[in-house]
Amino acid sequence: MNRILSTILILLWTYTGLDKLIRFSESRKAFHNQTFPGELAEVLAYAIPITELLLALLLLFAVTRWWGYLGSILLLTVFTTYVGLIWVGAFPRVPCNCAGILESLGWAEHFWMNLGFIGVAVAGIRLED
Repeated sequence: MNRILSTILILLWTYTGLDKLIRFSESRKAFHNQTFPGELAEVLAYAIPITELLLALLLLFAVTRWWGYLGSILLLTVFTTYVGLIWVGAFPRVPCNCAGILESLGWAEHFWMNLGFIGVAVAGIRLED
């Protein structure tokens, strides 16, 4: 079961990280269209895809899998909080929903999907203990 859970997250992080790097120019513009300052957007444009790929790598090996699950929980919690704030109208404007193949999803769908992935990561870390 743990292998299935880690594979789900490996696929998620590999897809999202590579998509951001392959379409870096587009991805960078999307970060700059978010509600945070331009300097932070620039850092995140590089840091997020690298972090996503690092998490996939951590989840790949049994010796580092626990850290991969923990990192996944933390990153997904940050993403879900941000999406939730957008969904409830906490920001003066709604940024673009630019997420590769998932851009057709609305903010509510992103929120619930992220919660599902948090559930996968929590189940995985519990199986690691």
